[in-house]
Amino acid sequence: MNKLFWISLVSLIFFACNAKKAVDATTTEAKPATIPGIPNINETFLPQSIAHVSGNLVLNGAGDESAWDKARWRNIDQLMLGAMPSKEDFSGRYKLLWDEDMLYVLAEIHDDVFMDINRDGLDRYWDDDCLEVFVDADKGGEIHQYNYNAFAYHLSLDDRVVDIGDDLKPQYFDDHIAISKTRNGNMITWELGIKLYSYTYSPSDPEASRVKLSPNKSVGFMLAYCDNDYSKEREHFIGDMFIEGEDKNRGWIDASVFGNLRLEK
Repeated sequence: MNKLFWISLVSLIFFACNAKKAVDATTTEAKPATIPGIPNINETFLPQSIAHVSGNLVLNGAGDESAWDKARWRNIDQLMLGAMPSKEDFSGRYKLLWDEDMLYVLAEIHDDVFMDINRDGLDRYWDDDCLEVFVDADKGGEIHQYNYNAFAYHLSLDDRVVDIGDDLKPQYFDDHIAISKTRNGNMITWELGIKLYSYTYSPSDPEASRVKLSPNKSVGFMLAYCDNDYSKEREHFIGDMFIEGEDKNRGWIDASVFGNLRLEK
């Protein structure tokens, strides 16, 4: 009797251990795998601390002033629309500085083909190669598609600046951004000086809504590039922010997907 009891007990323990291993294996297999293309949170979501520049920053399209040494590069490597391009097709990065009057951008864009297929700068401008600058002066994170809660500036290869106005039509906003750029083969270096405007912006009196920058201010910001290689429509749209969900092309409508800049002294 005792011998039978101990044999039964050992058998029960053996089967229980095996059952636990099977459950653990199932649980391990059920854990979601790391999804390629999703960065660590500190790559896009955490605030960027932006250094202050004193004196006049000369925009010459070279980025050779020592002030840029205080800024860190940030990659443009998050897919927003189309297919992810190869590094030979496209790669980009940028830096930021600020003073009381402007936010400054130094961007390096490598592209195997620079395309400008739409003669009319207000017609399907997003299907040409262009640098797109998203700015929300008060980090309100609101809908801005047909108002001035935020701006989605499209900078064309011929230095025009386009966004949609409150009349629901695309307009030129050339005076909002000072542009200087140089091209060396397949790379364009852009230096930008961006004026910021509040949601009260009116085309009839822009300066009335001009925003002066100061330390500890938060600004909504995102940078992206529309890439076209001989097609009727852009083939790639790549930005610096990872946007959740299937619809990642929301920046031109929704400022809540912008990143957060923290201006430091």
